[in-house]
Amino acid sequence: MEPTLLIGDYFFASKFAYGYSRYSLPFSPPLFSGRIFGKEPQYGDVVVFRTPHDTSIDYVKRVVGLSGDRVQMIHGQLYLNDKPVPRERLADALSDSPAAKRWRETLPNGVQYVTLDLTDNGFLDNTKLYIVPAGHYFMLGDNRDNSVDSRSSQLGYVPFENLVGRAEVIFWSVAPGAAGNSRVRRDRIGLQVR
Repeated sequence: MEPTLLIGDYFFASKFAYGYSRYSLPFSPPLFSGRIFGKEPQYGDVVVFRTPHDTSIDYVKRVVGLSGDRVQMIHGQLYLNDKPVPRERLADALSDSPAAKRWRETLPNGVQYVTLDLTDNGFLDNTKLYIVPAGHYFMLGDNRDNSVDSRSSQLGYVPFENLVGRAEVIFWSVAPGAAGNSRVRRDRIGLQVR
């Protein structure tokens, strides 16, 4: 989810945001099915969820497709309901590897966020057309060339019942270091996840 979330970020998630399912409870007891006090996520929400294929694993991705939406990647650009999602080129992100292209995308509800593009014509830059089934969501990672998300058969569409909560605020962040040495990233503590 770089650049939104980094390795070493710890954040609070609001389980109340979408109501409660069995996955909202510790150890996911099968006490009931469906959701209680359910409220649907919105475009751009950063969501914690359980994968459909292995409900013991938590993932964190961004909602880009709602039930009935048509989602596709064409030449690295996100298309939603047959229209390109507006994006603006930003300065490259510099790291140990070659510079990554950064883009600011704007979803139909006005939510904006930054994505990374590490490779032109990457494996998932051109996809088939996905039509999101009723009661499901299409999730994408912000690091588009380094993300297992709804474009992959490993994940696919995410059912409403599998949502755990919405990522809200980073409460602790440490940069991983060599030999177990890490440093606190004070500038990230208190950031809202958007």
